[in-house]
Formats: sequence, structure tokens, C-alpha cells
Amino acid sequence: MTDALRTRFITDDNRRWWTLGAMCFALFMVMLDNTVVNVALPSIQEDLGASISGLEWTLNAYTLSFAVLLVTGGRLGDLFGRRRMFLFGVVAFGFSSAMIGFSQSEAWLVAFRAAQGIGAAFMMPATLSIIANAFPPEERGKAIGTWAGVSALALAVGPVVGGWLVDAVSWQSIFFLNIPVAIAAVAVTLFAADESRDETAPPSVDIPGVAALTIGLTALVLALVEGNAWGWGSPAIVALLAAAVSGLAAFALIESRTAFPMVDFRFFRSRGFLGANLVAFVMSFAMLATFFFIALYLQNVRGYTPLEAGVRFLPMTAVIIAAGPIAGRLSDRIGPRPLMTAGLAAIAVSLFWQGHLAPDTPYSTLLGAFIVMGFGIGLVMSPMSTAAMNAVEQSKAGVASGILSMSRMVGGTFGIAAMGALITGLGRHKIDELLPAVPEGAREKLADGLGAGQTAAGPHASAVQDAFLYALNDGLRLSAVVAAVGAVLAWLLIDPRVPAREALPVPSPAAAPASEAMAEAAA
Repeated sequence: MTDALRTRFITDDNRRWWTLGAMCFALFMVMLDNTVVNVALPSIQEDLGASISGLEWTLNAYTLSFAVLLVTGGRLGDLFGRRRMFLFGVVAFGFSSAMIGFSQSEAWLVAFRAAQGIGAAFMMPATLSIIANAFPPEERGKAIGTWAGVSALALAVGPVVGGWLVDAVSWQSIFFLNIPVAIAAVAVTLFAADESRDETAPPSVDIPGVAALTIGLTALVLALVEGNAWGWGSPAIVALLAAAVSGLAAFALIESRTAFPMVDFRFFRSRGFLGANLVAFVMSFAMLATFFFIALYLQNVRGYTPLEAGVRFLPMTAVIIAAGPIAGRLSDRIGPRPLMTAGLAAIAVSLFWQGHLAPDTPYSTLLGAFIVMGFGIGLVMSPMSTAAMNAVEQSKAGVASGILSMSRMVGGTFGIAAMGALITGLGRHKIDELLPAVPEGAREKLADGLGAGQTAAGPHASAVQDAFLYALNDGLRLSAVVAAVGAVLAWLLIDPRVPAREALPVPSPAAAPASEAMAEAAA
């Protein structure tokens, strides 16, 4: 694009909307890869001869590197330029996608899925911080509402797009699809997005803080991902949880003593920022656990194919896409608190509604619950992000976005792990009750598969299915309670009025030579 064309199409009036478009392009690509790969796993196994463990790590390697590096990616964007780090992430994501498509072995596939997660960790916080920098506070909710709608769309259409591409082309095509999207995102970003960074701190990296946070989060996420498979009381999981506690404690200690911390813990003095992160954790806990296990119910109990199950989630997505931008606009006018509270209450109602599943529950019953869930998620996502971004100084938007994204990722991972453990535990009790004559070892084996939604064939199929539904329903109702607690937290912690920036007083140089200013929601 020449300068003349750039001047013609990108003006001072519309530059921020071009920027939003570029961020949404990239976000769609990142979120799509959270769900699109699931339906390709059987084809990948057949083509590469991958083991079950390799297939699991095809998913887990991406989740692990993505979640662990979100805060680091956000802070590096603040220090060295958000547009620069965003472009690095897009290029890394696109390149690793191409390499995955050319994979000739299981090890190659897993390694480049981890590289994909690294690229996503630099992109994801940058999208939100660049949007926060491009839009004034009075338009930020509307922009973030669009951002949230694109995120929801990508998550939901992933299984549909993936299923169609795998059937019509090949499993490699779901990764090659990222390449033109990445090229378009780079082109628009270069010409539309302005560079921004934290001007209050020198471009130096807090290496000890990065190392401690990486160790702590890696151990925590790995323990959550593998806890049900390895056993929560196993030496490996206990060691990982101990390493997580030690690493995160060391990180807090390092950050309190360094001149230029990666994360200023004064962020959490803002009730709005703390509340937004707690809500992010709760919403992802409830939402991703529901998506994961309801998808297993639709496939393993109702007999739908992955594509058919994915299509049945689309009404929920349509409601999220419609509600997200509307909630963003309302957030600009009435503040995020009533929207977040109402949204989490709706999610709680939907989860309780879903917590009465039977082998023959009609889809029309789930459809009503899905619509309520979509309405609730749409009300929460963009006001939650707006509340977090408006609670900190604009110069800290990158690391603040990284923290918020990390809260969502860890909340979702924790939700799936907790629901899986709950289903396994409750299901084991139910199997013992239904199949007392079956040897204990056989009952244990049947129960161990429940957390992954597995149902047995043969004479025990009906009992195992009953045990799965019994445990799943209790788990869904417990998730409803978690969502209701989130609604209370949103009401108590989020400011009731439209957020306004108010910088915290900066301590004297003698007390804190490199303290960073922070903004709180106006009282």
C-alpha cells in the first residue's frame, strides 16, 4: 500500500477503527485455535501415528505456553512497544502454524504447537492494550464489546470450521488458514496502529521476576492440566503444586523489591481491577468447564458427531455476538457493574438449568439454557475488560491486559480440572452404588474414564452413563453457585458509576524510586 492509498483509506477519523479491525483479525485467529484443533485429532493420529499422550500434548502444549507467558508478553509490550510485540506475536503464530501444517512427526507437531502458544501470548494482551490506547474512554466499551464478540465467535465456530476443513480438505488446512489471516493483520497494523509504550519505565526486563513467574505458572498450569490423569495425591502433582507456590511466592517477593517491577501489585489496590480479574476467573471457570463437558455429553451420551455438537452451540454464540457490543455501549453509559452482575446471574441460572440432564433431554431444553448463557457471557465479557483497562494508567495497559487474560486462562483450566475431578469422584461413588457386584479394580477403571466423558460399552454401559450424568449434573449446579458468587463479587467490587481515571499518589523518590502510577475507578 502506497502512502497515497494509505492517506486515502486511513484517516485520523477512522484510524482507530482500522486498528480495531486488525486486532480482531488477530484475535479471531488466536481464539479459533483454542477449539478448532479438537475435531482434527483423529485425523492427526491416523496421519502421523501419534500416541494418545501426543494428542493430549497437541492441546496442552499450546495452553501451557499461552497461559504462562501472557503477563510477560503484556509487560514486554509496555516496555518495548505494544505494536512491535503484537507484530512479533502474529509473525511467530503464522510461522508456527505453517510449520505445524508441514509436520512429519508427533514431536514436531507438539513443539510448534508450543511455539504457537508463545506467539498467542504476545498477541492476546497486545490486542486489548492497543485498543485501549487507540480509543478514548467514552468509546472504549463499544470497541471492547466488538473485540469480545469476535472472541466468542471464534471459540464457537472453531469446531464447525475445523470439522468442515478436515472433512473437505485435510487436517493441515486448519493451520494453513492462519497464514493469510496473519498477513492481513500485519499489513493493517503496520499502516493503521500507532506505537505506544510505558514511558514511565526504561526498556529493561525484570529477568528474575520473569523467571520466577514462568516457573510458578508453568508448575501450576501443568498440575491443573494433568491432575486428573496423574492423580491429585501423586508425588508428581504434589511436587508441581509445591513448585507453583514457591515460584509465585518468589515472584511476589522479587517484585516488591525490584526498582522496575514487571507487575506493580498496587494494581490490586484498585477494587475495579481486582474485581475484574476475579470475575474473569469465575466466568472462565464456569464457561469453559460447561463447554467442555456439555460437548462430551452431546457426543458420548446423545451420539452427535463433533461437527453436529459444535453446530448446536452456535445459537449461544449468536447471542454473545449480539449482546457483546450492546453491553460495551451500555458500559460506556451506565458503568460495568450492573452489566457484569446481571451477566453472571444469568450464567448461574443457565448452569442450574443445564444441571438436570438425562439421556433423552431434548435439544430444545438445552437451547433455552444456551441462549441464557450466551446473554450472560455477552453482558460480562466487554464490561469486564473495560473495567480492568479503565482501572489502570494507560501506560500500564499491556501488563494489565496480560494479567486479565491470564486470569481467564487459569480460570478456564482450573474449571475443567475441577469439574473433571468432581465428576470422577462423584461418579466413582455412584458406580460403587450401581455395580456392587463388579470387582473393585474394574469399578475404579470405569470411574477413571468419567472425568474425560468416557462411557463404557457392554453390560455396564447404562450404569456408567447414569454415573456420568449424576456427577455432571451436580458439577453443573456447583458451577452455578460459583457463578452466583461471582455476581456478588462484581456487585461489591466494581464501581457503580462510569469509570474515570484517577492516578494514585506516587511515593517520593526516596521511598520508591521507580514506582509506577496507577489509576483507580472513581469513588
